[in-house]
Amino acid sequence: MTNIYSGSPELVDPYADVPPLDVEPDQVAPSRLSTIRLSDVQPERVSWLWPGRIPAGKLVTLDGDPSLGKSTLSLAFAGIVTTGGTWPDNSPCNFPGDVILLSAEDGLADTVRPRLDAAGADVTRVHAVQGVTLPDGTLRPPTLADVLELEQLVTETGARLLVVDVLMAYLPSGTDSHKDQDIRRVLSRLSSLADTTGCTVLLLRHLNKAKGGDPMYRGGGSIGIVGAVRAGMLVAKDPDDENLRVLACTKSNLGPEPEALTYRLTDADVHGVARVEWIGTSNHDARALLADADGEDAGDRREVEIWLHDVLASAGGTLAASEVYKKARGAGYSNDQAKRAKKKLQISSAKADMDSGWTWSLPEGSTEGSEGSGSQKGTPFAPFPLPSADTNNEPPLPTTPSLELVKLCSHCQEPVTGSTAVHWQCALKAAERTDGGNAA
Repeated sequence: MTNIYSGSPELVDPYADVPPLDVEPDQVAPSRLSTIRLSDVQPERVSWLWPGRIPAGKLVTLDGDPSLGKSTLSLAFAGIVTTGGTWPDNSPCNFPGDVILLSAEDGLADTVRPRLDAAGADVTRVHAVQGVTLPDGTLRPPTLADVLELEQLVTETGARLLVVDVLMAYLPSGTDSHKDQDIRRVLSRLSSLADTTGCTVLLLRHLNKAKGGDPMYRGGGSIGIVGAVRAGMLVAKDPDDENLRVLACTKSNLGPEPEALTYRLTDADVHGVARVEWIGTSNHDARALLADADGEDAGDRREVEIWLHDVLASAGGTLAASEVYKKARGAGYSNDQAKRAKKKLQISSAKADMDSGWTWSLPEGSTEGSEGSGSQKGTPFAPFPLPSADTNNEPPLPTTPSLELVKLCSHCQEPVTGSTAVHWQCALKAAERTDGGNAA
């Protein structure tokens, strides 16, 4: 049997805590629960490493598919922490300090160090764990079972951030990453370390192979991981620009959900690696990003957005949500597609009273020929450059006058856009029927 906390094999007696048979039951000291009155607990405010996004002294996840820059992003965070710099949204780093790295996928000399240099980190304050020294002087690979050693290192260095890249590579031998009990046993001790030292633990994970769904269930491993962390983030491609990435919130237990941020990975010529260049905010949330990543392309999204704008504009700007869903199904769109279009167009929902249903309303002015909100890509940060004009941005949502030109196909009676009055498929079928009749 292996003791996962020591990280090395040893015999463990499963009945060690059971009293011997020759001891009378009344001789065994009774156990009791330890409690504390909440009146004796001094209330404290939540401390933030990155205000509103990364709490201090807590477990936090960073999820995303490979090649999207999770590791580069975590080292950009390390650069800010080690220098006491400013976060991308211009908020201050309130707890500067050292950073500890558990890096299983990248070389320290050719990847990690150059990325830290490109991020402007103080590399004298970054400590990469290479192994655990055994009594005979040899090194064995570290795991998250080495909590005592990690806590000692955090205390000695005054570290404020511990990066685990990636989580699955550092689970103790014998731990089933999909079994709740195994995961909670490991992470509970890691959470205690974070709480005791005030050091934030950032756990990087790859996404699983599921499609769509709740973002909290898309990170690899047991749902117990999500249960143990206090905040979670997702990295995904920007559906509006293939050159951008979006950092979105998947969980925020200690405050309101922050808005998503956009960034791009650019070449750091001097160092030969990529670095993070922050762009601004994004209107996309984690759920929409995963839905887009799982197959709905930009053309499909734009089609639904135009349709929804047209439906609400035709109704004077406001329509019952139930009627919108009914019309969506009639047009071949799902409720989720309608909801994503609603968010992109910044359509508001409201109820007149408790007994009435929800209504959807276009933003003020969008039914009077102004450009639809679907073209909005978020708010840029003042100190950071905006995407150049030659990026692959989508065209803006057509204005209401062009939407009003939508006609019905003379063959199938379904809406058509542009200057044509008939779908090309319908015209082709009509031509085939005509040719067939002439041949007869």
